[in-house]
Formats: sequence, structure tokens, C-alpha cells
Amino acid sequence: MKLLDTLQDEHGLIDRVLGSLRAYVDGLLDGTADPDDGRRFAAFFDEFAGRFHHDREERVLFRALVDDAELPADRGPVYALGREHTEMEAWLREMTPLLERRPQSADDAARLRSLAVRYSRALWRHIDAENSVLFPQSEQRLRRSGVRELADRPPSEPEAAARDGAAALLVRYPPVEDDVLTRGDGCFLCRAHGQTCDGLEAEWWTELEWDEFYGSDASD
Repeated sequence: MKLLDTLQDEHGLIDRVLGSLRAYVDGLLDGTADPDDGRRFAAFFDEFAGRFHHDREERVLFRALVDDAELPADRGPVYALGREHTEMEAWLREMTPLLERRPQSADDAARLRSLAVRYSRALWRHIDAENSVLFPQSEQRLRRSGVRELADRPPSEPEAAARDGAAALLVRYPPVEDDVLTRGDGCFLCRAHGQTCDGLEAEWWTELEWDEFYGSDASD
């Protein structure tokens, strides 16, 4: 499905800008980064990652999974990932004023670093969960329900400007990796697993899928 391919491509950009954000925060704390760039990072994650990318996931993909594929909205992947969107938006709102100025105190510096680490780690793992589990499984289930394509929309001017502005940020602040964070595919690396979602098999699989799984396992 074209929308799923587009969303996954957007994940690639968001992933890189998260690494750039972490480099920017390090620079802001040691006095080498331009505080004006904090507004550009905030705009990227608010306008592009939030209002454009997450909005289309929720209003188009998640809604189709609930309405057309008849998957639950109050538990499982749709609920867990939507809740993560809301949680990360709150962290971004708290972080934004701190991104746009040099820290005024040691407490401000510690709070900014903590929020940047929490936000980036959560969004990185969120991206992994959607790329490796949600998107491929969504396509299968939507096709079974007769949905061959999903609607999309172009970005608004602010959303496009925030996306385009990321190119300069990536050059000024080359992305860094988080050496502590474990990333990878599958439900067990999703931070919602065991908290707000018991995993794809428990939440979405039908009796037929379980029968096929056990039948395949017995024949090996």
C-alpha cells in the first residue's frame, strides 16, 4: 500500500533527525549550538512528525484497522501506539521551551537532557515497532478486508517547511546514535509490550491463525 510505504519512508527521516536532535542538545549544553535551531527542531517534530505523520497514522491507518479490519481500538497495537503518540507529544511540549534557549540553570540543563533522551528513545522504539510489526501486519489484515489502498494527503505549508528545514539541521548537527538503547524488530522490543499491549499474536490473531501456527509447528 502506497501510504504504508510513504509512512515508512518518513520514518527514515524522523529517525535521522532524532539523532540530530540529540547532537543539538549536546551542543546547546556545551555552548556550541545555535539556540535558534531549537525552534527548527521543535517545528520538525511538532509539524512534520506530529501534525502530518502521526495524524495520518491515526486518522487513516488506525481508523481503517478498526472500521474495516474490525480490530480493537481499546487495547492492543492501535491503542498502545496511539497512546504513545499522545505521551510523546506531551514530552515535546515540555521540551520545546528548553530547546530554544541556553540552559538558565543546572536544573534546566538536566531536565532538557532527560527529556531529549526519553523522547528520542521512545520515538526510536516506536518507529521500530511500526516498521517491523504494525505496517506489514496492517497491510495483510486490510487486504483480507478488501482494502487495497488508503487515502493520503499532501503536507500543509508549515508541515512541508518543517520537513524541508530538516536538511540543514542534519548537516549542522550530524546524527548520533544512542549506545545504550537496544533497537530491533518484533513485539518484545516494543516498549508497550506487557504494559498496554500483550503482543500481536495475543491481541490480533484469530483462531484460524493460531491453528495454522500450531499446524505448521507440528509439521516441522
